[in-house]
Amino acid sequence: MILYLPWIPIATAFLMLFVPESQDRLIRRLTLGACSVCFAITVSLLVNFEIGNAGYQYVQRFDWVPSLGISYQVGLDGINMTLCLLHALVSLAGAFMSCSVSKRAKEYHIFFLLLVGAIYGVFTVLDLFFLYLFYEMTLIPLYPMIGIWGSKNKEYGAMQLTLFITAGAVIALFGLLVLYHRMGANSFDLIRMADTLKAAPLDQSIQNWIAPFLLIGFGVIASLWPLHSWSPIGYAAAPTSVSMLHAGVLKKMGPYMILRVAVTLLPDGVAHWATPLAVLAAIGILYAGYAAIRQQDLKFIIGFSSVSHMGYVLLGIAALTPVALSGAVFLMFSHGVMAACTFALVGFIYEQSHMRGIADFGGLAKQIPFVGMCLVMACMASLGLPGFSNFASELVVFIGTWPRYPLIVCLAVFGILITAIYLLRTVQQVCYGPPNPRWSQIKDAVTLFEKFPFLLLLGALLLFGFWPQGLLRIIGPTVEAILS
Repeated sequence: MILYLPWIPIATAFLMLFVPESQDRLIRRLTLGACSVCFAITVSLLVNFEIGNAGYQYVQRFDWVPSLGISYQVGLDGINMTLCLLHALVSLAGAFMSCSVSKRAKEYHIFFLLLVGAIYGVFTVLDLFFLYLFYEMTLIPLYPMIGIWGSKNKEYGAMQLTLFITAGAVIALFGLLVLYHRMGANSFDLIRMADTLKAAPLDQSIQNWIAPFLLIGFGVIASLWPLHSWSPIGYAAAPTSVSMLHAGVLKKMGPYMILRVAVTLLPDGVAHWATPLAVLAAIGILYAGYAAIRQQDLKFIIGFSSVSHMGYVLLGIAALTPVALSGAVFLMFSHGVMAACTFALVGFIYEQSHMRGIADFGGLAKQIPFVGMCLVMACMASLGLPGFSNFASELVVFIGTWPRYPLIVCLAVFGILITAIYLLRTVQQVCYGPPNPRWSQIKDAVTLFEKFPFLLLLGALLLFGFWPQGLLRIIGPTVEAILS
């Protein structure tokens, strides 16, 4: 079933080309249907996932260009199984939110499904050629979705996002080509490459030379400071469902590629550059947190908050301990779900008010109690309130990183205080205080269809907040195998 995950959305997008634009209801049903089927397949794969097995499961392989060692190979271990679950949750919630799009709905849903399929491709393939292909493919729908359906500064946001991610991809491509050449294995098979390099690792000097290209190239999409400036602008300009996928899932491709390629194939090279990576991660946590305090736009607050939280993920990767890496992967899941939920809530409010300034609102918890309650819960999850999976994942990162970088961990913990400042201020000004009579007609989410995306995402945060072992027991064996 894993073989179908990328192709169900892509095939549905192709099928949608033959649906008349006037059939809005059918178009929405096709999108919801494709994302629901992928969600059901992912849950089935998770339920049948063999706990304790550190290797790849559900592996399928089809040779494509044998002379170059290129094959279409898929499989799941604890890391990409967790990220597939993240993508299944966010894409399904995003499909519900995209139903509100009325302008050129057919084209929007086609691009949305292409983006969903490309991301599934990144998280399922085990061939370096196709991994990079799907990684680049995400930009094809992303640019027009922001440039056409975005809000303020949409052309600038789309262009900056595309240029930064493309530049990072080119840098990473150079490192990948050098790695392929120096290995001499004539194969893009990640499983075979890992086995070859474990038996005969590359020289330390070569690893030290190649690793920065991968860390910087893939670090761009993870908003590694100081290459982060494109990210909040892209969030703010993107339509709701794109912001959800962008912040919730797309940004996780960077850390995932670092783990899957750099840490697995060049462990000594990554270890050599681990301290600079940890320092940059800590700077990003504090700098982006301070920038979020200075913002008045809800999307920019969440955008800079997302940059700050990705610093914790990169810090966990830099520690290179089993506990820290497990926490980093767990945090990728937790932050992705939380960020998607927060952007969905802001999008719900923006579609009715066409305003995003925190000073423009007030008393929304009384006017729209369900959405207000969900916004408070999402903000509490973001600042690390116990009971949500964000708290558990950040705690695991801190515990695992402390033996390597105690001073940096102290600075990173201070970042949580900064997070509390801007999120509590946001909750106070948006949800509480005297209601603004300007928004007396704003409507709450009433039907199950409207409530479902928020219930799905917040339910996942609470489930794995009270039961973190549900994911950690899947992630742990894989991480230990990578570092062994």
